[in-house]
Amino acid sequence: MTRADGRGGAARDLPVLAVVYGRGAATPLGILDTARGRCTVVFLGDLGDPLVAADLAPVSRSTRVVDTHGLTEGQLCALVVGLEPDGVVTFSDSSLRATAVVAKACGLPFHEPYTADVLVDKFRQREALASAGVQSTACRLIRSAGDLAPALAATGLPAVIKPRAGCSSTDTCRVDSAEELAARYEEFTEGVAEPRAYVLEEYLVGDPSAVGDFWGDYVSVESVTREGDTRTAGVTGKLPTAYPFRETGLFVPAELPEDLVEQVVRLERRALRALGVREGVTHTEIKFTPEGPRVIEVNGRIGGGISDIMKRSSGVDLLAHAVEAALGAFDPPEPVLGLDGPDRRVAFQYLVSPPSDACVPGGVELLDDLYDIPGVDLVDVAVDPGWRADWRAGTEWMLGTVYGSAPGFAELRITLKAVQDRMGAFWSEVEGRQRPARRSRTDPAG
Repeated sequence: MTRADGRGGAARDLPVLAVVYGRGAATPLGILDTARGRCTVVFLGDLGDPLVAADLAPVSRSTRVVDTHGLTEGQLCALVVGLEPDGVVTFSDSSLRATAVVAKACGLPFHEPYTADVLVDKFRQREALASAGVQSTACRLIRSAGDLAPALAATGLPAVIKPRAGCSSTDTCRVDSAEELAARYEEFTEGVAEPRAYVLEEYLVGDPSAVGDFWGDYVSVESVTREGDTRTAGVTGKLPTAYPFRETGLFVPAELPEDLVEQVVRLERRALRALGVREGVTHTEIKFTPEGPRVIEVNGRIGGGISDIMKRSSGVDLLAHAVEAALGAFDPPEPVLGLDGPDRRVAFQYLVSPPSDACVPGGVELLDDLYDIPGVDLVDVAVDPGWRADWRAGTEWMLGTVYGSAPGFAELRITLKAVQDRMGAFWSEVEGRQRPARRSRTDPAG
């Protein structure tokens, strides 16, 4: 289809993709690189948010950026309908609901509004999974301090408190007593005029014997769905989390026996059906427990870092699949479930995150010798002298990423163990420091 270029310029033949932008799993430059030759991108973002504005500033001279600050849902729909896009997509949890409503108004494929709601609402997601018979996980809403005791009576101890809508493990931790729960809730809501809702849910006890002590006791399943046809793109392995649930690393493919791969994929498919997922890319976290694999949560977008490691491992471009699916195309990805394909390697990201809040980073020069480790390709770390750890910010508070790959899992373990050992000299403990001030975030829900 040929149409105006969106700036009043010459006509073009490439389809138009409207990207509702918020902080998430794909950068503007990464999206534009993927879109090259496939489509013309129009970004829609709240430029009243300084983080969104900073992200979109580098692309605004060559790509149309539309400010959505202050727009109602209806105004946003009218604006996007006027663009006559061929596809609508987002890579941000905070934008899922708005994107679903916009896509429906345009008659374009994306999550249905109901599905978007349950994907971002941890309480409703647990309800939907239980109602469909997929998994019953004790979960209760917390709107005020008065809800704490009844919620704890339902979940038992240990339990996990987290925002009802949030991401990156922000304000998320395990609690082992009623006193600790009350203290954490007070900390999360201190000084907030209108505290957001939280959920308290039963703690899923891990089973490290499923994958071995060196690896994390959970994985994620990446899938692409078009018109209800779900295809697995891969299963991502994880490193053990840092306190309390900060992600420390991920790799593709996961080191799992075939029967365990089948179990987690089967569970993920049941979860997607229960939540009504019929379009788009999903990222489903699953934990290994003594009772078998159990769903941690389903996310309605690409997982952070997943597209990079999948592409470096096997050449599968998950971001490209997301863009093409949004435009109505469906070329199912070749699943990355092992190392049996040509030229496949185990690609990893090691996230530079402090082992505890008592730690401060050393100088960047202490990271230079990471390049001496076989398998390390890039050390992308920026150290601010004033930086201090804050476990409440979850994965958002990491300093950077170490990228690399290995020909097999034994070599991967050696590489990562060497990285972990050398990182021991990077962190030092500081006693008695004050808790850092909370930083503002793009996603008001998390």
